[in-house]
This record gives sequence, C-alpha cells and structure tokens, in this order.
Amino acid sequence: MFIVSVRSSSIKTVALNVLLVACAAVGLVAAGRSVSAAVTRSASGISYLAGDASQRIAFLSQFGWEVEEDPVEVSEVIVPAEFDSAYTDYNEMQKQHGLDLAKYAGRRAKRWTYQVKNYPGYEAADGLVQANIFVLDGAVIGGDICSLEQDGFIQSFIYPEKESNTADVQTTS
Repeated sequence: MFIVSVRSSSIKTVALNVLLVACAAVGLVAAGRSVSAAVTRSASGISYLAGDASQRIAFLSQFGWEVEEDPVEVSEVIVPAEFDSAYTDYNEMQKQHGLDLAKYAGRRAKRWTYQVKNYPGYEAADGLVQANIFVLDGAVIGGDICSLEQDGFIQSFIYPEKESNTADVQTTS
C-alpha cells in the first residue's frame, strides 16, 4: 500500500478550489449546449432553430408556409407565470408541434411576426394572415398562424388542407 501525505497551504487550497469551480462551469456549459441542441430538433425531424432570419423562415417553411422575408413586427413577450384557461388552450395547440410553453413560464422571449403569403383562400389578401413564432435562446418555443380579420382564426403551424367547395362543381346530365 502506498500512502501520500500532502500538507496544503492556503495558496494550494485556493488554486484547487478555482480549478474545481472552472471544471464545474465548463461541465454546465457543455451540458446546457447539448440540452439546447436536443431541443432544437424533434423526433419527427422538425428543426426548431431560430437564431437568425433564415432559420426562422426555414422553420415556417417546414410546415408549408411561405412568408415575407422581413418580419412585420418583432417584440418582446413574457410567457405568463400562471396560465389562465385561454393560455392553457393555446398551450394545448403548442403541444401539437411538440412544444410546451409551460416550461418557459415567467421567461422573456421574442415574438417574430411574418406575413403569410400562401394561406388557402387568402393568397390575394395581403397582410390578413400572419405567422407568429416565439423564440428563446435561438430556438422556437411556440407560435401560431392567425387571421387579423374581426372574426379571424388562430391555429397551429400545421398547414390546412384546402377544403373543396362542392357548390363550385357543376354536373351535366
């Protein structure tokens, strides 16, 4: 058996503590990066990266949306610390994309709003349909597609199937 006895001085103790804190900090940063990297791509292959304009537009295009390159608005939002029934319903819609705003309760995010150019039935209605994406730390954490009409709609990112209008079909006898 081999025994080593070391007498520690205050300088060695301080140096060792600094080294331990530095190692712990590096470990936390590395763990944080791997967690955010895992969050930015879902099992279905959807990329949630949104750190720059091209990534935000690419995120929306994964669902079939065509949007104007320049956002209509960029604003800071705070995810409510406690959800009321409307926000609970909104969060249920987020879960359709594998997102959950409850994880970010009380946190600040940016909302990027883009004009949608290809919503079925609204292709010629400039500015009436918009896409909102909520971004935190370079990743999409939520969002929606909505109409600005008085009796408008709000829906998930999932591209709607164009409804066929049977009144437009003419039959000949």
